[in-house]
Amino acid sequence: MIKREVIGRYRGSFLGLIWSFITPIIMLAIYTFVFSVVFKVRLENSYNSDNKFEFALLLFAGLIVFNLFSDCLSRAPGLVVANINYVKKIIFPLEILPWVILGSALFHAGISILVLLIFLVIIGQPIYLTLLWLPIVILPLLFLIMGFSWLLASIGVFVRDIGQFIGLVLTMLLFMSPIFYPASALPEEIRSYLFLNPLTFIIEQARMVILHGMSPNWYGLLIYYVVALLIAWAGMLWFMKTRKGFADVL
Repeated sequence: MIKREVIGRYRGSFLGLIWSFITPIIMLAIYTFVFSVVFKVRLENSYNSDNKFEFALLLFAGLIVFNLFSDCLSRAPGLVVANINYVKKIIFPLEILPWVILGSALFHAGISILVLLIFLVIIGQPIYLTLLWLPIVILPLLFLIMGFSWLLASIGVFVRDIGQFIGLVLTMLLFMSPIFYPASALPEEIRSYLFLNPLTFIIEQARMVILHGMSPNWYGLLIYYVVALLIAWAGMLWFMKTRKGFADVL
């Protein structure tokens, strides 16, 4: 189902699956040109302020994490509604539907990471061994995504407006996450509130292991793992409790 989901996104297009490579390449080129040439952005309190590509790299790395989160949650409210046949006609484990969109989002995130690494090689930036920590950094975010996806997929059956609401929330998170800026660029009295955003910590840790060659914050990751697993468990429990009413509503 994940394979069908990935291929189905490009079905009918001339280049097909090649678009999954072309799109992040074009976006990275645009970010590099706009922020490194047109705006000539320099970041205070950054790690390599002499690197003219730094802002584009920070932005692209942050968007990889955000897009992984956004792709799943934006589609979650309509998951069950879009698969009525699985609800009405056959015995089907509906709880796997969020895994399908997560698998598709992970595929595209993996392509974007590959493009980022190729770009680092082209501009002569080192690829650090700390990159190996990236799966451990991303994993708790996946649990969080699944918990929210199960919750939203269930609510979306009963309250169709939830899809519109989630779109607004994701737009807010885009600008309230340290994507267009590092958390270190904010005043200390504001910085702590930024970490109430569930994406902030993962974005910062992903940048550390990919771009800066630093080990992740293990204590922070441990706390994130515990919270994410609790949310995943609660989301799954809610989904299983409410799925009995899906057929009646649909």
